[in-house]
Amino acid sequence: MRGVNRVMLIGNLGKDPDIQFLEGNIAVAKFPLATTETFKDRSGKLVSQTEWHTVVLWRGLAELAQKYLHKGSLVYIEGRLRTRSWEDKDNNRKFATEVVGDNLIMLDKRSEGNGHGGGIQGDEGMSGPHPGMGENEDLSF
Repeated sequence: MRGVNRVMLIGNLGKDPDIQFLEGNIAVAKFPLATTETFKDRSGKLVSQTEWHTVVLWRGLAELAQKYLHKGSLVYIEGRLRTRSWEDKDNNRKFATEVVGDNLIMLDKRSEGNGHGGGIQGDEGMSGPHPGMGENEDLSF
């Protein structure tokens, strides 16, 4: 039986995406995403719980995130969990669990000329108002 590693998050960026270009000019963007759940406790008081997730986007998605997303942007991210490990300079083993995004939908309301509100899928073009559009084509809205 095969396993399923699928994550769907709606949240706000904690800071602007940080983009780096790896060997071969491959773009990778990383940013923190906050998801907040609100519920009532036993006494009926509203309680908010915020979780922070590290989101990683590759190639065209990374470049589009850098262009259109900023701190506070509301987004839907779909992807998978990946856990990395490494040794720091003191030979301590470190771990990081990240969400590798395959699909990104910008949920901010559109305002004049800001380009928000579209959906983007990794390496497959757009998934929103302009299906089938390649990542190298003009993305002005």
